[in-house]
Amino acid sequence: MNTQIGTKAYETTPPRRVAFLGLGVMGYPMAGHLALAGHELTAYNRNAAKADALVAQLGGQARVARADTPAQAAARADIVFCCVGNDDDLRSVVLGETGALAGMKPGAVFVDHTTASANVARELDAAARARGLHFVDAPVSGGQAGAQNGQLTVMCGGEQAAFDTIRPVAMAFARAVTLLGPSGAGQLTKMVNQISIAGLIQGLSEAIAFGQRAGLDMNQVLDVISKGAAQSWQLDNRGPTMVQDRFDFGFAVDWMRKDLGLCLDEAKRNGARLPVTALVDQFYADVQQLGGSRWDTSSLIKRLK
Repeated sequence: MNTQIGTKAYETTPPRRVAFLGLGVMGYPMAGHLALAGHELTAYNRNAAKADALVAQLGGQARVARADTPAQAAARADIVFCCVGNDDDLRSVVLGETGALAGMKPGAVFVDHTTASANVARELDAAARARGLHFVDAPVSGGQAGAQNGQLTVMCGGEQAAFDTIRPVAMAFARAVTLLGPSGAGQLTKMVNQISIAGLIQGLSEAIAFGQRAGLDMNQVLDVISKGAAQSWQLDNRGPTMVQDRFDFGFAVDWMRKDLGLCLDEAKRNGARLPVTALVDQFYADVQQLGGSRWDTSSLIKRLK
C-alpha cells in the first residue's frame, strides 16, 4: 500500500468540500494533498482499507473521512476528483445508483484524472450535463513521484467555468493545470504525451545499448549529451537507471500498453498515422513476455541486451 505524501507549500485558496474516488498509486497522495491544503475530504476506494489508511494517516492534521460508495462520498462535495484504472472502472464509480453522479448536488463538478478514452470523457460529460452537473476530463503526467510531491501536470477538457472552479483546488497536487479545449481534449492531449514518450524511450534505449556495445562509459556519455540537443526528461531521469539495469519502479509497462492502445484506437478513428507508436507498443509486448509487466517503461532497453 502506497502511503507516501510529500511536503509542499500550498497556494492559499478558500477551502472546499471535495471527494476523491480511487486511492491507488496516484490517487492516494493526490487525495492527501487536497486534505493537507485545507479542503474537507471524503475518500472512497473499492478496497476500503486504503481509505481507512488515509483517514488514519491524516486525521490528526486535516478534515478527512471515508465513504462506503462513490455516491456517498460525493453527496456534499463541491468537486469530486477521481483516478481509477480504465474506462470500465470509471463507469463503475460514476454511473448507476451508487455512482458519483447519483449523489452529487446540482452544479457540482466531477474531475476525472484517469487516463481513459476521449469517447468515455464525452459520454460522461453528457451524463453529467443531464443531471445539471459539470464534467472535466483531466489526465495527469508526472508519475508516482509527481503525485507524491504535488507536482503533476494536469491536462483538462471541459467548460471554462467548470475549469475555473477546479483549477485552484487541483493546484494542491499539481504544478500546472491547463484547459486545452472542450470535453475530451484533456484525454487527447494525454495521448500526445504518451506518443511522444514512447518514441523518446525507444530512441534512448537504442542509444544506450549502442554506446555500451561500443565500450563507452555511458554515465559520462549521458552527462555530456544532456548538455546538448539530446537532452530530455527521459534522458536525465531514466538514462542513468537504464545503464544500471534498474526497472523496479516508475510507470509500469502494463499501464503504458493500456495508454498506447487508447492512442492507436483514437488514431483509427481520426485517421492519424502512428507507425512508430505501433512498433513500440509491440516492443512493450516483448518486454511483457520477458516478465516485465510491472517494470518501468524504460525497460524497453531489455529487448536490446
